[in-house]
Amino acid sequence: MPVVRHDGCDLHYDIAGQGPTLVFASGLGGTATWWKREVALYSQHYRCLTFDQRGTGRSSHVQVHSVEQMAADLVAILDHAGLPSAHLVGHSTGGAIGLAMALDHPGRIASLVIQSSTSHGDAYRRRLFEIRRNLHAISAQDYARFSTLLLYPPYIINARDEALAAEEAASAAALGPPAVQGSRLDAILAFDRRADMHRLRLPVRVIVADDDILTPRYFAEQLVQHIPGAEAAFTPRGGHALSRSEPAVFDALVMPFLAKVTAT
Repeated sequence: MPVVRHDGCDLHYDIAGQGPTLVFASGLGGTATWWKREVALYSQHYRCLTFDQRGTGRSSHVQVHSVEQMAADLVAILDHAGLPSAHLVGHSTGGAIGLAMALDHPGRIASLVIQSSTSHGDAYRRRLFEIRRNLHAISAQDYARFSTLLLYPPYIINARDEALAAEEAASAAALGPPAVQGSRLDAILAFDRRADMHRLRLPVRVIVADDDILTPRYFAEQLVQHIPGAEAAFTPRGGHALSRSEPAVFDALVMPFLAKVTAT
């Protein structure tokens, strides 16, 4: 478990496998463990790097100033690992980190998969995040339970009730203090690089499920509209946590894209 110090934060990361470098960047929870299944599978063909974002998991529980700061954190991790560039699969907040890195650190991201992410903060997201913020101030457990409702569609919750309860307990334990998690909420709400996205010159695939209530499909449609050449990949169901709800669907949308962009 290597660690690098950057901008007042100890950042923990892991590397598994050999081949083209592939970063998996997590959503608001921010921890590397979100990608446990993917690392086991994708590391058969790629050098997979996962990391705990600032404010989460094993990394320092310090406040976040911006998505751009977290992108700079990832650059520091790649530098520490001796990796000049990487392909990136980003879920939600992780997709925003990938966008910021591609815009502000040209050449460090070779291709980008953005899954269930946003183009900007809006009134809908502000309302959702205000509820999350208030819940966390009362109970980390209730915050985690509400997150389950946002992450998973009803058919998954009904089928995996006990497993999701265990997942909620682990998520609550990994949460930073309310002020730290609140800063993460503020950072993603404030992120809006639509005016810059026309500058991107890399392969991009944007993925979302139609029943995602946390980052509805219209955000993905806006990303595709603003990013030159971006591919849209929509799927009927799976919710916000598509890679966990429908892993075979997720792999079918991601693996061929990665095979294409790493073939040269």
